[in-house]
Amino acid sequence: MARLKILFAVSECVPFAKTGGLADVAGALPTALAAQGHDVRVVMPRYRSAMKHLVDGSGAPLPGVRRHEAPLGVPLGGHEVWTAVWEARVDASGKVMRRVDRAARAPRVYLLEHGVFFDRDGVYGDSLGEFGDNLQRFTLLSRGALSLCKALSFVPDVVHVHDWQTALVPVYLNTLERDTELGQAASVLTIHNMGYQGWFEEHLFPLTGLGWEVFREGGLAAHHQVNLLQGGLHHATLISTVSPRYAQEIRTPQGGEGLDWVLQGRGGDVVGILNGIDDAVWNPATDEHLAARYSAEDLSGKQACKAALQREMGLPERADVPLLGVVSRLANQKGIDVLAGALGQILSMDVQVVVLGSGEGWAEELFRRLSASGDRFRAHIGMNEGLAHRIEAGADLFLMPSRYEPCGLNQLYSQRYGTLPVVRAVGGLDDTVDANLTGFKFGDLSVEALAQTVAWAVHAYRTQPERFREMQLRAMRKPLGWAHASRQYEALYRLAVARRQGRGL
Repeated sequence: MARLKILFAVSECVPFAKTGGLADVAGALPTALAAQGHDVRVVMPRYRSAMKHLVDGSGAPLPGVRRHEAPLGVPLGGHEVWTAVWEARVDASGKVMRRVDRAARAPRVYLLEHGVFFDRDGVYGDSLGEFGDNLQRFTLLSRGALSLCKALSFVPDVVHVHDWQTALVPVYLNTLERDTELGQAASVLTIHNMGYQGWFEEHLFPLTGLGWEVFREGGLAAHHQVNLLQGGLHHATLISTVSPRYAQEIRTPQGGEGLDWVLQGRGGDVVGILNGIDDAVWNPATDEHLAARYSAEDLSGKQACKAALQREMGLPERADVPLLGVVSRLANQKGIDVLAGALGQILSMDVQVVVLGSGEGWAEELFRRLSASGDRFRAHIGMNEGLAHRIEAGADLFLMPSRYEPCGLNQLYSQRYGTLPVVRAVGGLDDTVDANLTGFKFGDLSVEALAQTVAWAVHAYRTQPERFREMQLRAMRKPLGWAHASRQYEALYRLAVARRQGRGL
């Protein structure tokens, strides 16, 4: 089959910026597609956090990185905004390539630089909350991605956009770009989390550059406000979610966050494709963050990782005690209140618990207090990529009591590292964890259900070590990389192109 020209428009992408799983997907999926021979380009903002990957101490571009000489003009709110464009390539390990062979099968990543809108410490907001100009910021990204295509004479077959931040791209393809060569591109919108939709005040709508005829109930308008995700769902050629179970859940009033009616109306245009993991980065046999390496063929290094994690977190170094890990946003979606309510029962089982994350102030304060008292619980408030790897490797069990979970990546990382996940059976958690085979599952969102399932897992760890080891090995041997998912996305892209050509939408 002929190779595809694919444009990714994303708000975050490893290694340049990351707040969640979207960044991992935006880094790994284009790499997998490029390895299959497709021409893949990624466009994202050049946030302040990206500079360490682009320049040296003197501010000069690092080898393999280029800052385009010509600025890029992008229409925004009735006038033109000028941006600079950085270009780099990212290899399979998620690092910027310092030497690029012309034949290299690696995606090009373009970063749009604008000091006012993007040169900030936060991606979507800061300690004071969401940035008040996020509509302008991500309109600039969406229109900038299409402007860059024109500047590069790159006409994609399909544009893959993600969540509300780039949901305007399909709208532009169907309106402002409809009669241009670029307007023939198909679009795929992936929903990573229906809980975030891009709501803005109606009076800000002209900033998008769209005519008021596009602002209507059922399009971009919702309850006299702008809803960017809703608009993208109406205009995208096809829609995907990050797990089959989540694709079903978001069609219901319980899971659709008010947009279930839109998805029901799209019928077969909505599909679920499970995320993979970047197994060049998340691999206990090669992970540079770990005290020891190990694999399914030799698990001995995992015990060394457990001891090292206990020392790092200031816990008693005990090989016999089950060590439970949590790496999560401390948020309602993640069931952090359920975890907090169950901690008393869990810690009474003579276990150790390590938490890494940030979020709700009450949760941060609670976990800080628990860390300062007793010798069974420790928390690191904030995010630390190396520590996240060490928790995945050093823990025996991993807790994910989510209210909803579109896909989830940590349960995949955990299985890859032989750390059996304890999850609530929702969304991608239900799709990816096999109860009593590669992890433990519960259904009710309650303190009792979580505590009982942890007790069951701890009992298996202590009294059935051979069975527990079999579960670990089965989990580690599961194919969790992007090879299968990337082939599914390729098929989805080809279907979207066929649909676009067939009905001219």
